[in-house]
Amino acid sequence: MTGPQPPAAVLCGVGSWLPPDVVGNDVLAARLGVTDDWIRQRTGVRSRRRAEPGTATVTMAVEAGARALKSQGHGQADAVVLATATPDRLCPASAPEVAARLGLNGAAALDVSAACSGFVYALSVAAGLISARTCRRILVIGADTMSAVLDPDDRATSPIFGDGAGAVVLRAGRSGEPGALGPFVLGSDGDRADLIQLPAGGSLTRYRYTAHAPDPYLRMDGREVFRQALDRMGGAVTAAAAGAGWALEEVDRFAVHQANARISRALATRLGVPCERWLSNIEHVGNTTGASVPLLLDHAHRGRLLLPGQRTAVAAFGAGLAWAATTLTWPELAHDG
Repeated sequence: MTGPQPPAAVLCGVGSWLPPDVVGNDVLAARLGVTDDWIRQRTGVRSRRRAEPGTATVTMAVEAGARALKSQGHGQADAVVLATATPDRLCPASAPEVAARLGLNGAAALDVSAACSGFVYALSVAAGLISARTCRRILVIGADTMSAVLDPDDRATSPIFGDGAGAVVLRAGRSGEPGALGPFVLGSDGDRADLIQLPAGGSLTRYRYTAHAPDPYLRMDGREVFRQALDRMGGAVTAAAAGAGWALEEVDRFAVHQANARISRALATRLGVPCERWLSNIEHVGNTTGASVPLLLDHAHRGRLLLPGQRTAVAAFGAGLAWAATTLTWPELAHDG
């Protein structure tokens, strides 16, 4: 005799927040010795947000989390899972402080570190907690302050990345109902860990304030990352759709990590996806790392580009290397304007 089915994780709220400071390509182009057109052709980014001094990941996560909680109709959750590659401190984790500032003191709270794939990994962690009946309602946030780790003179990274935060609320529900997350596809390749890395600050390369301090900035091999992103995200999103019982042509919307507009176009072409099904906001926010996917979902929802009943595939790829994907049918959610 089989017991009752475990509860499914159902998306029931969404929200986001961006710092008010808009940095256009003209500002960066002058410093980097390039043009606005050079940046746009290589990245698809026209502007990005930068957090002011004193505003960091916890602050942005709280703002996005509050909006997601409001979207669900009340401010309650019994856990907070924060995906970030730029915590306010290496220790302690940032999630407990986020929970406390949101009035959720006492809730379970943890950080997930998987860089650009972190939010989808965090969704899988939250879904597992709901399936195990450990929690019934979980706030999942992706937030990153990339400006804190960017070399302002590096053409490979400075024009691409931006700061921001996005969040969703998951509740216990039934498999197959609108908003229920489908099977997850997760993977990694640590043999290529050096393709995207922040060399200093860990236990291997310990940061010291000396003339010979290790490199404190994010570094990336853009050409090889491009190739890996196509292979890994393409495979993950295809497998996630298949796990949901969908052919790719049956997917209405693709919400894929906003790494680079050229990667997005190439991936859409490889998958045979019409451009009108491919959600994008990189032009105005850049690559926001762990915040990328939830920011995209919230912007598409508020812009009526993601509508109730639409089959949606979600995927991400980034440092680790790590990749992740899942699916859902977009639910009916409140709009804040």
